[in-house]
Amino acid sequence: MKTYAMKPAEVEKKWIMIDAEGLVVGRLASVIATRLRGKHLPAYTPHVDCGDNVVVVNAEKVVFTGKKMTDKKFYWHTGFPGGIKERTMEKILGGAHPERILMKAVERMMPKDSPLARKQMTNLKIYAGAEHPHEAQGPAKLDVAAMNAKNKREA
Repeated sequence: MKTYAMKPAEVEKKWIMIDAEGLVVGRLASVIATRLRGKHLPAYTPHVDCGDNVVVVNAEKVVFTGKKMTDKKFYWHTGFPGGIKERTMEKILGGAHPERILMKAVERMMPKDSPLARKQMTNLKIYAGAEHPHEAQGPAKLDVAAMNAKNKREA
């Protein structure tokens, strides 16, 4: 029995569309990361970009479990003395780029410091609203809420 290794020329990329309305961020991010890497395929090859192209809409309507919306804080430092800054999840979702929450959650589930992971992240398109410019690719809908009852929460 030989182990099959997919070659880059043999990869057939599909387009997947996910509606993120009411979905829990961490569970959604793990499904997206799995699809981007291609780990859902029987012919998964770790060193080849064999994942799908994923389009996520309604990223501003994702939900969190517990009190993460108000209690979870992100810190960064400006580099100047006394320059520590913080922002809650609530402010990020209400800000100009709410899709960045989901983008960072998926990015943190990909392999670290990897050129392949950076390439695979370019296959992820996240939009805050319901509109997206990828209708011509004919993305298939993936119902993440139906996969597990815990994936969907009411806001």
